[in-house]
Amino acid sequence: MTVDKRVKQWWKHGVVYQIYPASFCDSNGDGIGDLPGITSKLDYLKDLGVDIIWVCPMYDSPQVDMGYDISNYEDVYRPYGTVEDMETLIRETHDRGMRVMLDLVINHTSDQHEWFKESRKSKDNPKRDWYIWKPARYSATGERLPPNNWRGNFGGGSVWKWDEQTQEYYLHLFAEEQPDLNWEKEEVRKAIYETSMEFWLKRGVDGFRVDTVNMYSKPPDYPDAPIIDPGAKYQPAGPLYCNGPRMHEFLDEMNAILSKYGAITVGELPNTPDMSKVLRYVSAEAKQLDMVFQFDVVDVGHGITHPLDGRPGNFTLPELKAAVERTQTLIRGTDAWTTVFFENHDQARSVSRFADDSPRHREASAKMLALMQACMSGTQYVYQGQEIGLVNAPKDSYPLENYLDLNSYLFIDMVKERYGADNAAEIDKAFDGLQYLARDHSRIPMSWNGKGKYGGFSDVAEAAGVEVKEPWMKPHPLASQINVAAQQGDPNSVLSYWKKMLAFRREHAELTVYGDYTTLRMDDEDLHLFLKEGHGPAAGSKALVVLNFTTKEKEWAVPSTEELGLPAGPEVKLEQIAATHDGKREAGEALAPLEGRVYLVKF
Repeated sequence: MTVDKRVKQWWKHGVVYQIYPASFCDSNGDGIGDLPGITSKLDYLKDLGVDIIWVCPMYDSPQVDMGYDISNYEDVYRPYGTVEDMETLIRETHDRGMRVMLDLVINHTSDQHEWFKESRKSKDNPKRDWYIWKPARYSATGERLPPNNWRGNFGGGSVWKWDEQTQEYYLHLFAEEQPDLNWEKEEVRKAIYETSMEFWLKRGVDGFRVDTVNMYSKPPDYPDAPIIDPGAKYQPAGPLYCNGPRMHEFLDEMNAILSKYGAITVGELPNTPDMSKVLRYVSAEAKQLDMVFQFDVVDVGHGITHPLDGRPGNFTLPELKAAVERTQTLIRGTDAWTTVFFENHDQARSVSRFADDSPRHREASAKMLALMQACMSGTQYVYQGQEIGLVNAPKDSYPLENYLDLNSYLFIDMVKERYGADNAAEIDKAFDGLQYLARDHSRIPMSWNGKGKYGGFSDVAEAAGVEVKEPWMKPHPLASQINVAAQQGDPNSVLSYWKKMLAFRREHAELTVYGDYTTLRMDDEDLHLFLKEGHGPAAGSKALVVLNFTTKEKEWAVPSTEELGLPAGPEVKLEQIAATHDGKREAGEALAPLEGRVYLVKF
């Protein structure tokens, strides 16, 4: 399954495009995206330069957490389509020379899954121990308490839910409707592998994005988490329930199945700042996962006691650079592989988070971030809408009631509980956090045509003469300004630039995809300079990337031979080979606001 990182592989230099089914394209006009809608846009994705599509959960589900609460792994959520529609999508994708990845959500199921329905019937039910049940604790005064003080990933409540019928608590690291499976039981693991993996591998799926890949093995003693939020009853506990004692054993079992099909994997790996622990997951020799999503970059700017308690400008460029450095240097001198991503379904829009989303600067910001990512090492991931420079919905035109994600409304509930339901100032402060960081921004329906109804989200149905309904989530207020149709024929658009940079990335893969990354001038508060050193046929070659993260023109000095890792000697020449702005610029020439350039180092 996994091979040495210096060997070229399709999944390393391939571009992965992530699709959120409910919000990508509505083919029948019911206001909900669907599988035929995805199929209808495959030519668009091929033209963009995509090699692999990653489809977020399309399985049967009550949709408490938008499909990450699965009630049947072997069926499709009906508003999205059928198993036959999924088979058609797989076939049509393959016919275009692209591949398909699915989301593998196996830490937990829905509470509506037949397994859990049986498990909660009685303490002696054969499936009782397929989930994690614990008796209550009691205080000195006799108050019933959960088994420990862990806080859930959504809101501020406990990870334990009391079940009246059987008088015990069950564990749910996420929503209470998402009970955690008991991976300690071999029978459970075998059932998971068969129903969630092999069912779809037999239908031609090429790999999986593995959800919460380091949470399956819990600490046997379930200790209390340390107090880091003194005002809260329950405490963040990620470092305790991630990377448990049997995680690598379980991944060995999974790999034994995946390798039979040649399936690729990318694991979601939160709460793992120790690079030596990350390497255990992605070492080629270990044969566990091909690559992982580290959270260093997308966690920049998050709040301390709660991720959504963050504000614009609450981080420095050196902090962002340090986060990038950690994920990029994972492959230096190792047999590991890494990923490049700034957005996904769990993150707000990167232009709004890391650059400037004002009307004046948002296009330049999107192009600069595209250039930056195109030059980074590892497998490139693009999230739907990122290629047209979508930004967060503005606060003044997208009110709080439009936010539908349970993580958002549970955060607001937590704030109301802590400060009072009538505390307008604290609620508005929380709204600021949502406008900056909420998952909702990535889930707003895709803007295909600004002249179409609801931003053209149902353009396929409209073209067929079908009366379309309002989307399940309010359209983007800027859909008339930022949409695919308006950018497709414009050579200066963000979409055209993404196409250009993905082609550039392929052309210079030995430098961009497979090269080694080094940050220069880490402490610079305004500019991000990094060096790429090539491998394979490009061994010995070097490229310099220069990025201006400010909205002002910036002077910069050409790096010395020492900074470039070259011996003192002949003069070094820098030849511009890519840029966000038109026209060739000499090395050292001032950078325009939010300008990015790439120079080939000639020596």
